[in-house]
Formats: sequence, structure tokens, C-alpha cells
Amino acid sequence: MFNSSDIGAINVQLESDNDDEPPGSAVEVPLDDYHERSNLIIPSKRISPLISNTSKQLKSKSNTFRKTFYPGITNKEWNDWHWQVKNCITRPEHLKRFLTLTAEEDAYFARSMSELPLKITPYYMSLLCGLPFDHSLRKTVVPTIHEWFKSPCEENDPLNEDSQSPVHGLVHRYPDRVLLLVLDFCATYCRYCTRSRVVGKGSIHPKKSRLEMAIDYIRNTPAIRDVLLSGGDPLLLSDDRLEWILKQLRDIPHVEIIRIGTKVPSVLPQRITPKLVRMLKKYHPLWMSLHFVHPEECTDVSLKACKLLAEAGIPLGSQTVLLKGVNDSVETMKSLMHKLMQMRVRPYYLYQCDLVSGTSHFRTSVQQGMDIIRGLRGHTSGYAIPNYVIDAPGGGGKIPVMPNYIVEHEKDGLTLSNYANKRFYYPGSLDEVPGLEPTMEVHCV
Repeated sequence: MFNSSDIGAINVQLESDNDDEPPGSAVEVPLDDYHERSNLIIPSKRISPLISNTSKQLKSKSNTFRKTFYPGITNKEWNDWHWQVKNCITRPEHLKRFLTLTAEEDAYFARSMSELPLKITPYYMSLLCGLPFDHSLRKTVVPTIHEWFKSPCEENDPLNEDSQSPVHGLVHRYPDRVLLLVLDFCATYCRYCTRSRVVGKGSIHPKKSRLEMAIDYIRNTPAIRDVLLSGGDPLLLSDDRLEWILKQLRDIPHVEIIRIGTKVPSVLPQRITPKLVRMLKKYHPLWMSLHFVHPEECTDVSLKACKLLAEAGIPLGSQTVLLKGVNDSVETMKSLMHKLMQMRVRPYYLYQCDLVSGTSHFRTSVQQGMDIIRGLRGHTSGYAIPNYVIDAPGGGGKIPVMPNYIVEHEKDGLTLSNYANKRFYYPGSLDEVPGLEPTMEVHCV
């Protein structure tokens, strides 16, 4: 359920002009009222899973979902991002209308101990409904009792962001760039979220007085040339509030680059409207990092959202978290990267899952991540291979990790192994080969 601060943040977001395309004309109606109004009896069995990921089948599945669970909702309302946000699934009794919960999921709600609230957009729920209990997408947004367990290496703030925050909601870790947390709520909460300690709590509110303090810090620190807007999800702000932030930053002479980190194109693609895009393109150079974790998030609706952004001249990069049982195979990762490339999203980072409290069930070994990168290299386009990184515990920043392609370092040269495990000799000592450094051993926990 939304807490009062979350609702307050949404009210800020809804203060925009009401001419979003499609227009935001929906009136919030509790889910119970939909079913009472239509006398709909929720079937005890789930909709049959659709295995194929073709656009025709996904569209058919979406239509079936809407007719079953939202029979009174028009296309215009469904495609209105305001309606989607207002009607997020936030309570276990509503979740049970769409999914038959497993014992581990049901037990979570009987005695919730997690810091992270439940929140799923109706659009994203339409992708989940009818899937098997152990499907990858479901694992990423439906909580289980595994979140209760904290391993010895896990922390609420594993990246030490709070201690690197000179101003509330601003993280200054690297010399020339900062992370500006503009708000603390998202359209859908990922169960492995690095900031589960703050999201949905209302402590990072998008009010101007707080944002002005952060912007003043940036203005008074000439070394900062790159600002990343994150949260929460910056695209859940109204167009007006987001534009105000962008304008303030663009007016600072030493800020060269503005980036936006968002999961909206995968969980709330309706938010990417022509009106939003027209506003964003006024503040170039503007870059955007999109969060996709599985190929089945790459729907036709997400494709259209990314197309709007790309055609506005906004470079798009993907940030994917490596998750056990979700995308930890070469086949799944390759499929995701290929779909992103078709959507004009350049694979950028593959993150080792951060050491966040209650996420050990999502974490693979580092060796698994390196094996995936090795399984991609040479077997797909170079553009489709992300950088595998570990965001170092304690705030050390992103450290690249890659397979060791140097088989042997000899006095007069190197023996290298290629993607097909064939060996090749390259003459010259290590010091004479530009860009090569001794291999760093990575020990997995």
C-alpha cells in the first residue's frame, strides 16, 4: 500500500498540464469497484501461459488480461500513464486477484519484514499473469520470504551512498560527476533494488527547496561536469517539475552532460509521450540509461517508447542486473541484448547484484557473470556485449570484471585465447602492449 508520502509524491507528479498524449483523464477507481461494477467473477485458475514472445501473442495476452481484470477501462485510460500509476498493485489482497501465490510468497505477506514495499503497474502485471510460478519476470517484482534473510556480507546501504552525500539526496563519489536522487518512488519496485532502504519511504521528496540545495552544490563545484538523475525514477515526475530540474542544470556552465536513469520503458512505457520527448530534446546533450533485465520486457509498447526517445536524439544505453534464475544464462542474456539492439538501446552495463540486505537469493557467482560475457564475445556483435562490472562495496565505484583471455605471459610475448578457445601468440612483452594490464583475480563470496 502507498504510504502517505508516496501518495504525496504522486500528487506532485500529477501537477503537470493535462495534455499528455494520451491525455490523463482517468479517475482512480479502486480495484474492488471494477469487479463489483462488472459483476466479474475472478477465475480460480490463471490464464494459460503464453510461451511465445511474438508481438501478436503478447498483444492478445494483454487484451485478454484487460478484459478479464479491467473490463470497464478504455484503451485511452489503459494507455494513460497517470491511470497506470494511480492503479498500481500495492496490496497483497489485490495481488492475489491476478496471481495464485506460492507458499513462500504468501508467507511473506503474513509477516512482512522487508524494507521494500510492493508495487507493480497494471501494464507490467499483464506480462506476469498466466506465467508459471517460477518465471523470471515474476521473481523480480513479487516478494518472497527469502527477503527476510540477510547474509553476513549484506548491508542496507552496500555502496555507502549515505556517507558520500554532501547534500541530502546527492551522492558525490567520483571527482567529475554526481548522482542526484530526485525522488524515492518508482512505478514498479524491483525486489533486488540497491536503494530498498529508501524507496517508497518519502524521505527523498521532489520538493524544490531540497532540489535547490542539491543544485546549488553542483553550481558551486566546478569539477562536476556530469549529472545523473535517478531515484526512484525521475520520469515519474511531472513534465514541468522534470523540466525545471533540467533547466537549472543546463544553466550551469560546467555541467556538460545530463543523464537520466529509468526503468519506465520496461514497466511503464506509456509514460514516454510525445509531449515528454519534445521537452527532453530541448536539453541536449541528454543521455538515458534504461533498466531491462529480461527479453520478455521488450514488448512492442516498450519498442515504441524507445523509438520516440531515440528519434529525439537521446542516446540510449541499457543497465542490466545479473540475477540468479532470471537472466543468468548465455541464451537469455544474448536474447535480451539482441532485443535491446533492435530497440536502439546499446547494452552498456551488466551489474553483479549488489550486496543489498535480503538479496542473496538473486546473487550469482562472479564466475557465472564472466562465463556469460565469454559466451557472448565472438558469438554476437561487439555492440551487443555489455561491460560486466561490480559496484564495489563501501562506495569504491564500478570495477570492470572480464574473463582472462591471456593464457600465458612469456618473456617475449603473450599467448591469447579467443572466443573459440583457440590459442594465438602475440609478440612483445606485457609492458609493450598498449592497454593490457596484469589480470586481477576476483574471489567470489
